Amino acid sequence: MCDYSLHAVATRPAEVGETIVTTTFRGTSTRGFASEADPSVAVCLLPGTELAFADNVRYDNRWIWTRTVNSRVGKFGKIDPHIPDRHHDAIEFPDGKYVLVTQLVEGQRATVLQLPVTQPAPEREHKPQIVADTRPTITRLPIG
Repeated sequence: MCDYSLHAVATRPAEVGETIVTTTFRGTSTRGFASEADPSVAVCLLPGTELAFADNVRYDNRWIWTRTVNSRVGKFGKIDPHIPDRHHDAIEFPDGKYVLVTQLVEGQRATVLQLPVTQPAPEREHKPQIVADTRPTITRLPIG
């Protein structure tokens, strides 16, 4: 999923093993993830997607100074989804802290480690049939 502010930007879903880069998309003030091969297309992540950053993660609040999270791994998620017209896409780090994706410093590289399971496992082709009464039926024939 991509934040509401990226609806005017071309998007595609993330793929396991690909390297994505934090970027500001042309015509917006929103940062997000893009493919190294095509920085104009936003790469959308599903909640639960796990990422490994090349370096400790840096972020800002649109101020001059940046801050660093002492972690290189995180899980994509949403915060405050009930509040409309606000950025919701965030990365959760092992210490429990969240950083909005739009606050990530541009140019950081991350590898998509794992996508969340989105569909139940396929059902078995053959399901064993449960029989309520497994006692044999005895047919009695009249004698005589």
